[in-house]
Amino acid sequence: MPDAALAPRDITRSGLCIGCGSCAARPDRGMAWDGFGQRKPAGAELAAPSEAFARTCPFSPAAADEDAIAAVRFPGQSADPRLGRAVANYVGHVEEADWRASGSSGGMVSWVAAELLRRGEIDGVLHVAPADREADGAFFRYRISRSQEAILGGAKSRYYPVDLAAVLQEVRAVPGRYAVIGIPCFIKAVNLLRAEDPVIAERITHLLGLFCGHMKSARFVDSFAWQLGADPGEVRAVEYRRKDPGRPANWYTAHLTLADGSARWQDWWHLADGDWGAGYFQNSACNFCDDVVAETADISFGDAWVEPYSSDGRGTNVVVVRSPELHSVVEDAIARGRLALHQVDADFIVNTQAAGFRQRREGLAYRLTWARRGIRPRKRVAPGKAGLPWRRRLVYRFRAGISWGSHRMAAAAERLHRPQLYVRWAKASLGLYGALTYSRGRLGKLLDRLDRSKS
Repeated sequence: MPDAALAPRDITRSGLCIGCGSCAARPDRGMAWDGFGQRKPAGAELAAPSEAFARTCPFSPAAADEDAIAAVRFPGQSADPRLGRAVANYVGHVEEADWRASGSSGGMVSWVAAELLRRGEIDGVLHVAPADREADGAFFRYRISRSQEAILGGAKSRYYPVDLAAVLQEVRAVPGRYAVIGIPCFIKAVNLLRAEDPVIAERITHLLGLFCGHMKSARFVDSFAWQLGADPGEVRAVEYRRKDPGRPANWYTAHLTLADGSARWQDWWHLADGDWGAGYFQNSACNFCDDVVAETADISFGDAWVEPYSSDGRGTNVVVVRSPELHSVVEDAIARGRLALHQVDADFIVNTQAAGFRQRREGLAYRLTWARRGIRPRKRVAPGKAGLPWRRRLVYRFRAGISWGSHRMAAAAERLHRPQLYVRWAKASLGLYGALTYSRGRLGKLLDRLDRSKS
């Protein structure tokens, strides 16, 4: 493992900062918005190299990887190369009360957090919840909840930049036992911080992970507003996945509440940037992530994106359990009828996230062969492109181009007060992406013929 000092600015300039805030959880630092609507560390010591920072940044090549962290946290468990170490895997939902109806999928994430609180295992939960945009300058932020009702207030998907800096400072200041809910890189960051900071290690006792496709920027909300004929400055609340039990769970609906109390909404497939896999507004660090399922968490949750579950608008979770303690909690709740879960194998879980695994295995291997400036990430996937068809290479190239371009086109559209500059670019890009990836339109048919001629 490399043994070198790094500074936050090194990671940021290399496009590897995810904005988790673990490096800013101290009084002399903080987090701020960059020009593309992403969270980045701010403070006087950004350029000061530190070996401690190099060991605790989740995208630092000097930090322990997911395999090393999991080997320490979950010793003796068998490991799957895709899911990491696990005791058991499940599919299903929460049966009791309104947990399922309140969440974006099967209700499992908030239920487990609340159950730990009910059992007295923790005193608070660090999770993402709606914020007052006018007061906080953001639609969502991390907070610490200490009641079931407060936990339920954060029970939905938030594709929005947040950071852990403030809540980690609160954990240091207020004794107690805490659980953290977060995406894979945030959970990894907390694990790395626990290894460095004895106070965090003592107080953060449970890690609840979320399966992740990629992190979006705050500009995604601006894009919703532009396409729905609203002024982004008038948006007061956003829902990314408004649940409707009468429609399939994978029919996402974006919903905005405006300052005058009115609402605008649209299904994602009618939006210029509604294809998740195309990578609009993706954080650049996500191009170098190899963890889909939060392998360093005690328990991880995702959506069951396979039939018949994806057609069930009430929502269904897949769950990977690594902690024996949480395995006991889950099994007890199943026996009591509180959870409607049944065990599945690793292949089932992987199949529900097939596109994510392609992007972070096959796609990552290819991206690691590209020339780049700055710090070179150290990943568990080896660089390589042998055997990768030319068209698939183009898909990964074009996807990275959409991610890069969407930040810049949206920033230009805002600066010039011309929203359609971005919207037209996004629609044109989506058309090309659809032809290349899904053989849509005349260009798609032409690419198919070219593909056949090369085979």
